[in-house]
Amino acid sequence: MIQQATFLFISGAEIAFILFIAIMVFGADKLPEIARGLGKGMRTLKDASNDIKHEITKTAEKSGLDTSITGDVKKELDKVKEDLEEFTGSVRRKF
Repeated sequence: MIQQATFLFISGAEIAFILFIAIMVFGADKLPEIARGLGKGMRTLKDASNDIKHEITKTAEKSGLDTSITGDVKKELDKVKEDLEEFTGSVRRKF
């Protein structure tokens, strides 16, 4: 059985179709400009969320709150993520 790679449960043909429609709607000369704007927006959002995380962590440390629990929670989340990937991997192989 041949398994095709998918990105966010979208096949390569569907991605190509979406790109084709985007080129038809916006034009080939506008797509790089739109992608650049989306990239900048995503970067700004990521920077803002990181700033908020750092500010919360800094405030918690100043207040004397125990921040070591976040490491434990992250480890548990990583473990659950690995288990989920192992499970979905076996399900994908069956299809």
